[in-house]
Amino acid sequence: MTNPMPPDGMTKPRFAGPVTFMRLPQRESAEGLDIAIIGIPFDGGTTNRPGTRHGPRELRASSTLMRRVNPVTGVAPYELCAVADLGDVTTNPVDVLETLELITAQVAGIRAGGAWTLVAGGDHLISLPILRGIVRARPALAPLGMVHFDAHSDTNDSYFGGNRFTHGTPFRRAIEEGLLDPKRIVQIGIRGSLYAMDDMDWARAQGVRIITIEECERLGPDAVV
Repeated sequence: MTNPMPPDGMTKPRFAGPVTFMRLPQRESAEGLDIAIIGIPFDGGTTNRPGTRHGPRELRASSTLMRRVNPVTGVAPYELCAVADLGDVTTNPVDVLETLELITAQVAGIRAGGAWTLVAGGDHLISLPILRGIVRARPALAPLGMVHFDAHSDTNDSYFGGNRFTHGTPFRRAIEEGLLDPKRIVQIGIRGSLYAMDDMDWARAQGVRIITIEECERLGPDAVV
């Protein structure tokens, strides 16, 4: 079976046609795919600077400029695996807990069919239901490991009145729920000021390896990898 392919930019201009990720075909189902690209337009867990709900749309628009072949490696990824854009996950912009379950169920459905998901978000809270969905579909995979590039560790316990589901708490919940193995988590590039040391102290106590931006600069990229 021929893999789905973006149209040839030499015959159909990259500014033309439906706006999908990398101009790949849009599908209703992940059947037959190796990787299903989905958008999760939700930022209801953020406490500052909202707007990432528009991320999937903008990432798709920007990605139409990409071409098929990596010039450094010579790899044409869509010749190696079947990839398509499944559109956006259903979310409820005024109900965080309902949205977490909606995302979990939809990611689980894709993973149960054998495809992996490549997700365009969305605030950091969406990481939690993505992990829940993977484990719901394939319980034997739990607990998962994770390589995490970010400014913050997102291992706070709660925000504003004890709210435990925000953009600053997803990985603490994931560790507590047994979705992630903290001893197989590496967080790279952590930087910036904190409300307190509690979140990073807690993460380190669980076994999370935190590589701060200062350590990245001191060691260099090869040593960090």
